[in-house]
Amino acid sequence: MEVGEVAADGAEVASGPRGKVTITEIARQAGVSVPTVSRVVNGRSDVSPRTRARVEDLLLRHGYRKRTAASGSGAALLDLVFNDLDSPWAVEIIRGVEDVAHAAGVGTVVSAIHGRSGDAREWMRNLRARASDGVILVTSALEPVLHEELRALGVPLVVVDPAGSPALDVPTIGAANWSGGMAATEHLLSLGHRRIGLIAGPPRLLCSRARLDGYRAALEGAGIAHDKSLVVPGDFHPESGFSGCTTLLDLPEPPTAIFAASDQMALGAIEALRRRGLRVPEDMSVVGFDDLPEVRWSAPPLTTVRQPLADMGKLAVRTVLRLARDEQPDSPRVELGTELVVRASTAPAAGTGSTG
Repeated sequence: MEVGEVAADGAEVASGPRGKVTITEIARQAGVSVPTVSRVVNGRSDVSPRTRARVEDLLLRHGYRKRTAASGSGAALLDLVFNDLDSPWAVEIIRGVEDVAHAAGVGTVVSAIHGRSGDAREWMRNLRARASDGVILVTSALEPVLHEELRALGVPLVVVDPAGSPALDVPTIGAANWSGGMAATEHLLSLGHRRIGLIAGPPRLLCSRARLDGYRAALEGAGIAHDKSLVVPGDFHPESGFSGCTTLLDLPEPPTAIFAASDQMALGAIEALRRRGLRVPEDMSVVGFDDLPEVRWSAPPLTTVRQPLADMGKLAVRTVLRLARDEQPDSPRVELGTELVVRASTAPAAGTGSTG
């Protein structure tokens, strides 16, 4: 049976980037029937684990993939992979991805791998079975062996907001986190604040480190020594904003303003202040990062750094579709601009009379 013909159960099949291979040849090397290989290709469950593993290994070595529906985009199905899906931040990325994918007639499968090796490997098995045409990986690091499998399958990969330093041949899309962190801190400095606390994001993420560096650069530019006690750890979730704010308030000399490295942490910090009987911004100014839709309706509306999350998702789809058409992106490393959005959660430091 030649590549491009219909398999025994009606599935079309095609060879990968390593040249032509027949499903008959895969079956011969695996020592199984052609229908058995076809069942593995189509993700059927009626194949023993040992046989499935043997066939999948041969499929991988030959770069063999199912044929996907032809379209002008060069792809029919994309995988969008997050570490976790428990944040409105992820919803904004998905919204941008879906806008462009839907317009291009391309389906999207959304997954979360939770930073666990077993989940990532299960996702890879599912990806091979459904023959995805491209992968968008968001704030996650892929094990080198899984990255090699994607490369062997000829599946293009784009990383949004990379957790670490991806391979040089993988395009990345991020935001101007350093300048965003600097803008947030400079805004508070312009209001007369000199003790500015930071609730930082996870240090393993490049975006967290960049926001921290921007904060430090703004303080240095204002001639203010960096006080390590004013920087507390967080994980981008509200609970860590609450606990981080509590830690800052318990200092012998608390800050007069807080920059939280995500909107959700900023909302957690505001709740901690409320429980202490402190008012925002009269007693403490608070700045977030992301500009999620909900923060316009917080009490008070949150001053924050707008990160173009939906636009990052849109650009990721356009980039992976170009790769699926064997075209190269205009730039392998893209940073979209951030913007300070001033609302009612920041005010001049007490006794300064500053108007910014």
